[in-house]
Amino acid sequence: MYKILTLNNISVTGLDRLPRDNYEIASEITHPDAILLRSYKMHDMEIPASLKAVGRAGAGVNNIPVDRMSELGIPVFNAPGANANAVKELVLTGMLLASRNICPAWDFARNLEGDDAAISKAVEAGKKNFVGTELPGRTLGVIGLGAIGVLVCNAAKALGMNVIGYDPDISVQRAWQLSSDVQSASSVDDLLSRVDYVSFHVPLIDATKHMINADRLKNMKDGVVILNFARNGIVDDEAVVKAIDAGKVGGYVCDFPSNLLKNHDKVVTLPHMGASTREAEENCAIMVADQVREFLENGNVHNSVNFPEVFMPRSDGQRLAVVNANVPKMLGQISTVLADTGHNIIDMLNKSRGELAYTLVDVEGEVDQDCLDQIRAIEGVLAVRTL
Repeated sequence: MYKILTLNNISVTGLDRLPRDNYEIASEITHPDAILLRSYKMHDMEIPASLKAVGRAGAGVNNIPVDRMSELGIPVFNAPGANANAVKELVLTGMLLASRNICPAWDFARNLEGDDAAISKAVEAGKKNFVGTELPGRTLGVIGLGAIGVLVCNAAKALGMNVIGYDPDISVQRAWQLSSDVQSASSVDDLLSRVDYVSFHVPLIDATKHMINADRLKNMKDGVVILNFARNGIVDDEAVVKAIDAGKVGGYVCDFPSNLLKNHDKVVTLPHMGASTREAEENCAIMVADQVREFLENGNVHNSVNFPEVFMPRSDGQRLAVVNANVPKMLGQISTVLADTGHNIIDMLNKSRGELAYTLVDVEGEVDQDCLDQIRAIEGVLAVRTL
């Protein structure tokens, strides 16, 4: 029986992927084999010695001490792309809100007073203050061409927009999915100088912090609309507000309210709702539950942020999973222990990622405790288990 600790509410649709005859799932549980969470911050949490996997029902893993998990030989899984459609729809909504001045117009209409005749007269007098811009023919720049960025590009093309994308690390899979009509920028600065709208779909790391700043704003088009549904900190909010007040930036739409932003009449701030749809929550939960189950039961790794991608079909033998430091002679030492303890290898797969290496070995017969103890004793081995 595998024990699963949930640190947040996880969609029942996802949890149903874990058969109750083989999985015990609870928000309070001792000696868990895996943890499933959404936004719970694990950085100050004491990690149970029994823990074998962590699953984040979402894309970002800033709330998980990934380096610490790696040191313990624990994979961290996420759900990239599961909420991509939800975020794409919100980006399109953001462009429309900014282009048509929907929020100030709605606020104007809600605050009208008098009888219907007076309201009608005020509407006719006031609507000229909310004249907007149509999207076809305008240019959208998309920085980051992962699952979300590609969907945003393709949807904008379908709306008749010109689209420029930038991602030096775009995967082959995403490149195949991207519309051939999307233009490629040579750099962030090249893209920013050419667009009427720009949307960010990158993680928050040192290289992406304040990608939009005072210096870059000077080289952007007058009236540009900035959209950030990725991570707080990618855009320098103070610089953008100053540029709005100076007439340089036409609007700012983001998912990260603050005292600086929330009451500005040219800023639309939403309560971090990019992935807040029932469908996205279900998709994330299903994906991460399937990945954790596959790892616990078969040792295979898919969509881990710290482990290599590993898949080896099961054979008739018993499976051994070993996590170790990515240093020379580890595979030889593991094989030697198996041979010395009388275990014949049927199949073996070894992959590495950065400083970590992961090995699956199928052997004839059962792996005894003496063999496991000898493998654990090898310097650099972080975790060993049989499946």
